Amino acid sequence: MSLLFFFFFLMIRRPPRSTLSSSSAASDVYKRQYQRRVRGRCAQTSQREDKLSALHSKTSERHMSVKRIAELIPAPRPHWVGDGFNVYPVFGHLAFTQTVSPFLMFDYSAPKRFEPTTKRRGVGDHPHRGFETVTVAFQGEIAHQDSRGNSGVIGPGDVQWMTAASGIVHNEFHSEELSRNGGVLEMCQLWVNLPREHKMDPPGYQTILSRDIPIVSLEAGHVRVIAGACAGVRGPAETFTVMNLWDIEVEAEGLMELEVPEGHNTMIFVRDGEVCVGGKDLVGPQGTVQLELEGTRVNLKAVGKAAKLLLLGGAPIDEPIAAQGPFVMNTREELVQANNDYYAGKLG
Repeated sequence: MSLLFFFFFLMIRRPPRSTLSSSSAASDVYKRQYQRRVRGRCAQTSQREDKLSALHSKTSERHMSVKRIAELIPAPRPHWVGDGFNVYPVFGHLAFTQTVSPFLMFDYSAPKRFEPTTKRRGVGDHPHRGFETVTVAFQGEIAHQDSRGNSGVIGPGDVQWMTAASGIVHNEFHSEELSRNGGVLEMCQLWVNLPREHKMDPPGYQTILSRDIPIVSLEAGHVRVIAGACAGVRGPAETFTVMNLWDIEVEAEGLMELEVPEGHNTMIFVRDGEVCVGGKDLVGPQGTVQLELEGTRVNLKAVGKAAKLLLLGGAPIDEPIAAQGPFVMNTREELVQANNDYYAGKLG
């Protein structure tokens, strides 16, 4: 979370594992196996999409062309961060690249049961500068505390949106109740970049409760709008750049059509189930598709049971990305300054 770079004192950015590259032999095998499975299962989707397409006039088709898949990212290998979060580094080799901007990194912790304990499981105090961390709880509870005096616990459906900006020190642990009673934890954390003009703003903090997140009901499921807008409904998160963060559920065998902005980087992550994207590619649990910039329409079909997804999209930040440990700036010199400021006690 803040996770993946808890060992900030090393100041060494972890290189992506070769197994995460979709161009690697392992990923090629993964894709070939999936494609053999999906051809028959997605055939009906194509027929249904043809019917949907026929409903659009030629004019609307020009303005709502289908976003095609640019890359399929297979489920990566999970690893432990601290002793409380067993996470999948979702973006793999695309992390900290313009391809996923304005997002930087994405860690997902699949449902895992923890036994009762008297110890604190999680990640202790660590710094950040130059970006935001967005933590979404799906099951279980996560406690947060930072050097600006913010603290709290988020539970199922809640979101913690922390703007590190000029600098903050925080920690993340299982809640006292989860530790004492045990239970299942499922969560994710995104790192969201800040544009140069806001990297040294004062830190900020948003607690977004589940009850405050609007739900858009669609023909084949629903969308919880955390950030951005879906079908004219805006989410509660305040962001520095234009972006969408949607928590989606598609009903079993349901076909959902979504509209997203042209020119945005858009990724679809599968939390649970299997989904056919564009009637062609099947994506399973912890798999991700990165879509092309062109087009505005995304077609999703749940194959078999209901599918739970996250859609991440946003206008790319066209600036250099300099990342090291817990800091994300624009230049190496700024990273050195961030490190010096931390050891001088100036963060937070």
